[in-house]
Amino acid sequence: MLSGRRLDLLDPTPVDIEIEDIAHGLAFVARWNGQTHGDFAYSVAEHSLLVEELYGRMYKSATPKTRLTALLHDAPEYVIGDMISPVKTAVGPSYGELDDRLMAAIHIRFGLPAETPKRLKTQIKKADKISAWMEATQIAGFSVAEANKLFGVPDPKVIQGLSIRLRPPIEVRKDYTSRHEALLSAL
Repeated sequence: MLSGRRLDLLDPTPVDIEIEDIAHGLAFVARWNGQTHGDFAYSVAEHSLLVEELYGRMYKSATPKTRLTALLHDAPEYVIGDMISPVKTAVGPSYGELDDRLMAAIHIRFGLPAETPKRLKTQIKKADKISAWMEATQIAGFSVAEANKLFGVPDPKVIQGLSIRLRPPIEVRKDYTSRHEALLSAL
């Protein structure tokens, strides 16, 4: 990692996890395999910031701890990349197992339970689907009808005033790191 840490992907430990590495990696990993409109790829870091914002809007009882979990929901992708769902399915359960091991190490590193509680995971997944709907309709060329069919119809109040922003990776990395720091300090 750029921090100098050596991360064993098959046996990751919390001491080898640094937020700067996560933010950097996610800021340079493109969602939608880079198949989006705009001058910059839409990064997993930008997506994660949006999911955390949506989660906070959807669940008024959200705490810094649950919001941090939402921000980190795709954190393992900083080293394993973002694969579209059909590819994850084709790779099989070994991808999920690797993702789970990395997520557990990341969570422990930042004071979260190794495994996300099922209810919280479901809530974050709902915010994730709304983010996917926004991404699909704003930058990935999907019609609203197609996005509604694939991701569901979002509550207009939840997405009000939000839009997809394509920015240089360095800006996104900085914002991701800053948001992580703010949530950690609020714990």
